[in-house]
Amino acid sequence: MNIFKSLPFRLLLGIAAGILLGLVLPGSAMVVVVTVKYILGQLISFCVPLIVIGFIAPSISRLGNNATRMLFVAVTIAYVSSVLAACMSMAAGYAIIPNLSIVTNAEGLRELPAVAFQLDIPQIMPVMSALVFSVLVGIAAVWTKAVTITNVLEEFQQIVLKIVENVVIPVLPFFIATTFCGLAWEGSITKQLPIFLIVIVIVLVGHYIWLTVLYAAASIYSGRSGLEVVKHYGPAYLTAVGTMSSAATLGVALTCAHKSKNLRPDMVDFGIPLFANIHLCGSVLTEVFFVMTISKVLYGHLPSLPTMILFVLLLGVFAIGAPGVPGGTVMASLGLITGILGFDANGTALMLAIFALQDSFGTACNVTGDGALTLILTGYAEKHGIEAKQ
Repeated sequence: MNIFKSLPFRLLLGIAAGILLGLVLPGSAMVVVVTVKYILGQLISFCVPLIVIGFIAPSISRLGNNATRMLFVAVTIAYVSSVLAACMSMAAGYAIIPNLSIVTNAEGLRELPAVAFQLDIPQIMPVMSALVFSVLVGIAAVWTKAVTITNVLEEFQQIVLKIVENVVIPVLPFFIATTFCGLAWEGSITKQLPIFLIVIVIVLVGHYIWLTVLYAAASIYSGRSGLEVVKHYGPAYLTAVGTMSSAATLGVALTCAHKSKNLRPDMVDFGIPLFANIHLCGSVLTEVFFVMTISKVLYGHLPSLPTMILFVLLLGVFAIGAPGVPGGTVMASLGLITGILGFDANGTALMLAIFALQDSFGTACNVTGDGALTLILTGYAEKHGIEAKQ
């Protein structure tokens, strides 16, 4: 993969260019920057309900049409893993973030100029309406065995994926650049950037803690050593770091998992490809800690506990239907970030930027965690007398 074409590099370039421009541009030029940021923010906001519908509805219909006992078990443990990882991250956020030196006041900061003109692009429907619509349509398609609608949903998902890949992701570096340009011009970036660097390190530590918990639980349940499984996952972890994609890492992950003597081959062939698409524990853990940090930085307070619990429970659902692109988890959950947490354009931009910068490590955590869930599947199959496929 050409590093200069990768999303993290482009985002880093956008951040650096934005900060440099923000330090030297006069107020008259910032009017253009603020206006461009507003228009790009409107475009991204318009795409959010489309992303919700495009990935949640077909994911539900797809799982329902292929429902088996093992599939139900696999989806359940993937959801539980993601939600528990998010809960651990949430607890850490409430414990750690208030003790960080986060500057939340605007003392001594310049006020950004107003936009030159407003190009409003209203969403086709509110985000929560899109979520409810997606769930109801997906479930109803399963109930009625609606083949035509299911196929339409599959095609719509591919359309939305292309919108994400060819519209949303390409404009992100420019949106991020205008955001950091504004932060630098205001004078707040020097106070906020060190905090985000600290938070990224905290999240990376959280990945390893959760993987330890996950493999320990899998070992206890299956009666087999999780260490014997994870020791083969080095190549898959490094591949995920390099590609930022569970799908691109799938071949290496299958090879690594098949080397383990403690994983049943049929469970590997079934579980690893499935978990690559629905098990995003590392990404979810990261997103929860980041949204709490950004809320404290930009809005001066942490989200309330009931709000965070609702966010976590729904985030687990959104992660199952997240698109297979860099930053797919945060893309799929933009509706939750804006609708439940109330983030504005600044909060959304910061979330997209900081999340994408560490997304490769979140993906690596996801991929490595798949081995633990496959070990649980192996234990379940043996405990319930499910014979291995020949």
